[in-house]
Amino acid sequence: MTQLQEPPSLAAPPAPRRRRTRRWIALGTACVVAVPAVSFGQAMVAPGAAPASVRAVEWVRDHGGGHLVDLAENWWFSRHVPHGAVPAVRGAEVPAGTPDAPPVVHGAVTESGVEGHWTAGRLGRDGEPALYTTWFRPDAAEPGVVAAAAWIRAGSYTAHLVAGTKEPDTGSWPGGARVAPKDVPNLLATFNAGFKFHDTPGGFFEDGRSSRPLVDGLATAAVESSGALQVGALGSDVTLDAGTTAARQNLHLVVDDGAPVPGLSANGSGRWGTAHNQGQFTWRSGLGVDAAGDLVYAAGNGLDLVHLADALVEAGAVRGMELDMHSGMVSFSSWVPAPAGSKEPVEPAKLLPDMTREADRYLAPDQRDFFYLTVD
Repeated sequence: MTQLQEPPSLAAPPAPRRRRTRRWIALGTACVVAVPAVSFGQAMVAPGAAPASVRAVEWVRDHGGGHLVDLAENWWFSRHVPHGAVPAVRGAEVPAGTPDAPPVVHGAVTESGVEGHWTAGRLGRDGEPALYTTWFRPDAAEPGVVAAAAWIRAGSYTAHLVAGTKEPDTGSWPGGARVAPKDVPNLLATFNAGFKFHDTPGGFFEDGRSSRPLVDGLATAAVESSGALQVGALGSDVTLDAGTTAARQNLHLVVDDGAPVPGLSANGSGRWGTAHNQGQFTWRSGLGVDAAGDLVYAAGNGLDLVHLADALVEAGAVRGMELDMHSGMVSFSSWVPAPAGSKEPVEPAKLLPDMTREADRYLAPDQRDFFYLTVD
């Protein structure tokens, strides 16, 4: 009788082959995990000051997760309107109508009789206040939202733009990403610049070269050879010449001819970033100039783009641009001479007490570009 043969075995490959396969799978998995882990670790220890939360979120954005961050932020900030803290008065309140002082700010909500009145800051070389600050409420529907403004007198300051360790890029820029130590005794103010450059089509110019080309029509803050800081649309309000020492762009103007630019609430054209992001109730900052060329900075928590523009107009700006947004990005400090016997020649105060970064943030190298002003 013919004996039937068993079909070929379908058993697993010999043990050595299985072990090699598992090793390759394990190695591949380790590489997939290790590469982003190394990248994340490098981001967390990269040079320049930045909180761990900011570093983590920006790493996610830079590695393809921007849409996820946007979804989370848009959901949260469109449903939760944070209420701000009122700043403590540091200095003497300036009576309304004082010559050379800015006019009282009339916000959307006025109850206390104190808000909107300016407080004088550090004196210029001529003995007159170079800077004034105030707080007010720009949103009638949300009276708990607090904005603040700083007004800096034209001709009383010299402006400086400094590149950070990561923005506008990681190239070699002068300034060491911090306030020059020789300028610290003369500090008047320090404040944040604009968005990260992959979020804006604008350019950056300093030290005779550009990180990215400046674009006509975009909102531009330009430092002139005189030290004055001009704000406006490049090519019309602001022109660059051989004396221009630095310039920073960020999207389009939000204030023009003394009024908010039409279309801010819808932002259908994307001129001011994504429509959803600009509708968030979050930290925002802006920079502008008044009719006399005085500098105006405004910021607050719980502001959408429309109310940031309202705040700039209420503070006197005839042209204005959005700077940076979100907690940890918005920073403004005014500086005054320290009392006799102090270890430091000057001391800072935040424009709003709930700004999350340190008042002396820009004395150490920072990852983001920024402006500082010194008294002439």
